[in-house]
Amino acid sequence: MNPQYQSIISKCFVNVPWYELKEKYLDFVISQRVQPEIGFEGNCLYDESPDEFERVAAILRDNRLACTMHAPFFDLAPGALDPEILEKSRVKLRLAFELLEVFRPKSIVCHLQFESSKHDYKFDQWFEVAAATWTELIGMAVEVNVPVMLENTYENSPEAHRKILEYLDSPFCGFCLDVGHLMAFAKSGWQQWLPELSPWLGQLHLHDNMGDKDTHLAPGRGNFDFHSLFEYLKVNDLHPIITLEPHSEKDMEMSFSYLAETGLLQGIRQT
Repeated sequence: MNPQYQSIISKCFVNVPWYELKEKYLDFVISQRVQPEIGFEGNCLYDESPDEFERVAAILRDNRLACTMHAPFFDLAPGALDPEILEKSRVKLRLAFELLEVFRPKSIVCHLQFESSKHDYKFDQWFEVAAATWTELIGMAVEVNVPVMLENTYENSPEAHRKILEYLDSPFCGFCLDVGHLMAFAKSGWQQWLPELSPWLGQLHLHDNMGDKDTHLAPGRGNFDFHSLFEYLKVNDLHPIITLEPHSEKDMEMSFSYLAETGLLQGIRQT
């Protein structure tokens, strides 16, 4: 890894799925000082040995590497009106939150999973159920002093996040702005989101695309205007956790290169 990237690496996290971290990249993240955002998607929360989670967490801790966590979201519906689906969703999310004490991450990122095309028709019912889900999970996070960051995915406006965050009214619950999802799914700019959600902004997921698919390109390889976003952060004295979300080693290095060349992280403190 290019030595000039070290100052960038120290200021951000990089997404790594659990199995890839333990089977392929653990030595790499230790040697290169890459702070992982560990993704717990798939069956690992059901099938993995608790001792294995403890082993990897101890390695990160012994090497003084911080991490964040990304809770599962595929097929989950934390605001489901079907009680069976709701309980299955809550069970899996609880398994992730039980690992907070093991990994002691800087944050845990979760998906609100609101879709206006589905939920606008029964918003009040969806909201009541979703608020109960997140109230319980934030209670678990409070016990280990870990903030929960609710990320935008398919939401096409900030309204659902704002209402949930206002209701929860917790210093342990914030907003994670995923800039790639804004372009691919919301079809709107950060200017429609951050002025409304800045009071809760705690994390950024940085990747790029051309506005058509969630391709997770390295920043600068797509159409997102990172310069205007980071200018807004600096003007408003906002210092969210920064996570890069490359889907290949090449895109990871290109991400580091872009941030080093542009100096966008200068003045952004790691919280």
